[in-house]
Amino acid sequence: MAGADDYRPTVHLEPVTAQTRAAITALKVEAAQAHFVADNAASLAEADHDPGASPRAIMADDTPVGFLMYDASDRGDVRLYRFMIDAAQQGRGYGRAGLRAFMAEIAGLGDVSRISICYEPENEAARSLYAKAGFFEEGLDEDGEMIAALDPRAARP
Repeated sequence: MAGADDYRPTVHLEPVTAQTRAAITALKVEAAQAHFVADNAASLAEADHDPGASPRAIMADDTPVGFLMYDASDRGDVRLYRFMIDAAQQGRGYGRAGLRAFMAEIAGLGDVSRISICYEPENEAARSLYAKAGFFEEGLDEDGEMIAALDPRAARP
């Protein structure tokens, strides 16, 4: 018998376009989580001026449920530096599914040897999600954020 922990929602990633931008900027995390992640509008404004930024909508069918942004300009270290699931969609497995979709997109690049992420050390939800996906904490960066990394050739989120 399958339990609630066995549920694995299907999501896919889409580049953020002019048509989906408003829906992505409308996504918000819980108020208590707001200090853990940059606002999506600020992230998209950053992406407008950063040619290495790859902003993606995390989509469940045609509904945006989250947002992520990464930089794959250095295939030796792809950096996932934004990741959020909308407050109304949290607790449904979309975080894990979104991370799996991200890993699949990166695997499609073919020659990535490292993926790194950073998060606030007190963000236990992020720590747990990334650890379950195989990320190992390396220590704090100069801004006091935890750096975690993995070799995607060996990872199974």
